[in-house]
Amino acid sequence: MPNPIPLIGGHYYHIYNRGNNGETIFRTAENYRYFMQLYVQHIEPVAVTHALCLLPNHFHFLAYMRTDEEQQSWRLAQGCQPSEGWQPLPSHRAFKNLFIAYSLAFNQRYGRTGSLFQKPFKRIPVDSERYYTSLMRYIHRNPEKHGLVADFRDWPWSSYKAILSDQATHVPRADVLAWYGGRDTFIAAHQLAPEEWRISGLIAGLE
Repeated sequence: MPNPIPLIGGHYYHIYNRGNNGETIFRTAENYRYFMQLYVQHIEPVAVTHALCLLPNHFHFLAYMRTDEEQQSWRLAQGCQPSEGWQPLPSHRAFKNLFIAYSLAFNQRYGRTGSLFQKPFKRIPVDSERYYTSLMRYIHRNPEKHGLVADFRDWPWSSYKAILSDQATHVPRADVLAWYGGRDTFIAAHQLAPEEWRISGLIAGLE
C-alpha cells in the first residue's frame, strides 16, 4: 500500500473516496444526513470545508486543514477552555475517526461486516488558485457528470446551494464567494460549458 500524502495544517486538499469495490455507501436520505452530522463532529475541529458533495458510492471534499494554533483558537471560540495535556488532533486521524464511526453505524444498520470504504482515503494538495477554482466546480457538478440529475443544482447533497443561500452553514460562504469576486461570478463559473471551462484554463487534470 503506497504511503498516503500527509495532511499539513495551513494547506488545502481535495479529499475523496468511494465504497469498497464501488459499493453504495449512502442508501437513504437518513444515511446522507447522519454522515454529515458525523462530519461536522469529527472534521470541523481540524478543517474548514469549502466545498463538498456526497454521492451514492463516493464523496468529494475541498478542505483547508487548520494549523495546531487554529485548532486551539477554534476550540476557544466554541467555549472549550484549555485543558492540561490537550494536544491538537492530526487531520488524517480525524478523517479516519469519521469513516470508522460511519462504517460501524452503517454495518449495524444493514447487517453487513467488513470495510465500507477503500483504504487509504485519497487526498491531493490543492496547490494553485486554478486548481481551487476548477475543483470547486468539479465537486459541485459531479452529480450531473455521473447522470444522477440533469442539472447539478438539483442535487441536495452538495454545498452549492448552501453557498448561495442565506441559511446557516458550516461552509465559509463569504470566503468562497470572495474568492470568485462575488455571487454572480461564482454562478457564472459553474455554468460554463466543459469546452468554455477548458478554454478558460480552469481544468487541472480533473476530467
